[in-house]
Amino acid sequence: MPFTVEDFNDLVRILEEKPEWRAALRRQVLTDELLALPEQVASLRAETERRFQELTAQVAELATAQKRTEEQVITLTAQMATLTTQVTELVDAQRRTDGQIAELIEAQKRTDGQIVELTQVVRTLVDDVGELKGDALENRYRNRVFAYFGRLLRRAHVLSPDELTSLLEEAVDSGALSEAEADEVALVDLVVRGRRREDGTQVYLAVEVSWSVDLNDVERAIRRANLLAKIGTPTMPVVAGRRATDEAKQLARMEQVWQLTDGRAVPPEPHQAN
Repeated sequence: MPFTVEDFNDLVRILEEKPEWRAALRRQVLTDELLALPEQVASLRAETERRFQELTAQVAELATAQKRTEEQVITLTAQMATLTTQVTELVDAQRRTDGQIAELIEAQKRTDGQIVELTQVVRTLVDDVGELKGDALENRYRNRVFAYFGRLLRRAHVLSPDELTSLLEEAVDSGALSEAEADEVALVDLVVRGRRREDGTQVYLAVEVSWSVDLNDVERAIRRANLLAKIGTPTMPVVAGRRATDEAKQLARMEQVWQLTDGRAVPPEPHQAN
């Protein structure tokens, strides 16, 4: 018998009332693939949601990491700006320091020049004072002949400039001294004439006076005494002063030079017999 519309409607109503019949009919009508499709769709949806959640978490992590990176970039930028400022300040400070060092070098040069000038002034002043002290000491020896030379000579007499000039001119005229030698003798500080206490022989003393007697004074006394002795009168070299260096004392003792230091007469060492 033919299947009518009424029969179809009845079938639909029965299937609606009988879910188990609807499921059985579905299994008869649909293939296994179609029957499995809802489950597969549900599974796919669940997998999609899971992956979406994972991606969402990853995106959140990336966002957090990006935020940290941005914060780090901001911090590094600030640190770089601070470092740049510090470097700039250091460069400026170094430039100022270099300028100050250059100024100090120039100031040191000026100070060195001033020290050199001051040293020259002090040296000149010391020389001038030394000359003044030497001149004062020379006048003392000249004015106190007996007090200073009485130990060496009897009737000691300091030759005046005129007396020394006459003595030297006569020596030049007689050929005993050359002009140059006479000029050298004329530079001696004092020439004292008297008689030696040991034997009464007339002698001269060629006296070099210095506040502090040194080797040069001893050598000058020896040289000028030897020249003065060429006129025929024995001459003794003498150095006189407030003090004498150790080297000058030693040379004076060895070279038969009398020493008058601070008014005290020190004889030379006696000649040693060969």
